[in-house]
Amino acid sequence: MTEQRDVFSDLAAEADEVDRLLSELDEAGWALPTPAPGWTVAHQVAHVAFVFRLAGLAASDPKTFAAMAAAAGEDFEGAVNAALGQYLSDPPSVLFARWRDERDTAIKALAAVPGNQVVPWLVRPLPPAVLACAGFMELFAHGQDIADALGVRRERTDGLWHVALFTTLVWDFGYQSRGLTPPAEPFRFELTAPSGALWTFGPADAAQRISGPAEDLCLLATRRRHRDDLALVADGADADHWLDIAQAYRGPAGPGRAPGQFADR
Repeated sequence: MTEQRDVFSDLAAEADEVDRLLSELDEAGWALPTPAPGWTVAHQVAHVAFVFRLAGLAASDPKTFAAMAAAAGEDFEGAVNAALGQYLSDPPSVLFARWRDERDTAIKALAAVPGNQVVPWLVRPLPPAVLACAGFMELFAHGQDIADALGVRRERTDGLWHVALFTTLVWDFGYQSRGLTPPAEPFRFELTAPSGALWTFGPADAAQRISGPAEDLCLLATRRRHRDDLALVADGADADHWLDIAQAYRGPAGPGRAPGQFADR
């Protein structure tokens, strides 16, 4: 890794940017369909609100979190979707306020945990900064869906470092979701930041390499853009295959996005 940033302040800044997308919307805007089939803007906000609620509980109230995680069982995605009803019954103004409260509470709770400790999470305990990176990945992905629904091209910052880092930490998720065995050796990632800086992750002498814009890697791994529409380059057969299956979240990959779906952006 070539950079260290404060994930908590960068996550708060990213959340503020999403808020700016939402703050001018009327009820019709909240009901707009997003690229995720069956999900409106309100669904996207409800989803991230619930995820941040879980993260806040994991950091501040592990017993309550453990009870919620146990209730979710093996079908976490189903549990998350079921929980959407707790938020979607609210009018947009209330949902917006709940989202802001959930995320502010979670960021504060995670930042208060000493960095050398871990907090419980769905599969295994994580350091608070890594869980915050996972939250950043969720917000990046669902914020992109909101931006796409509104026809907005988002301006990126170097806060994307946290999403890029998380993607390289969970590089094997795409294999896991498809029942495949990942390569034995990790990849090298050489990414261009929004600022133009070079970010590198993984062994310098790795045989398999991926290079290109950091934003493109984040869009690919959250499956918000098809690889054909991105400027990522693979060096090696395993790296090339990875670009077809990359994902930065557990569970089913879903259909992703079609080639050229956002050519107008």
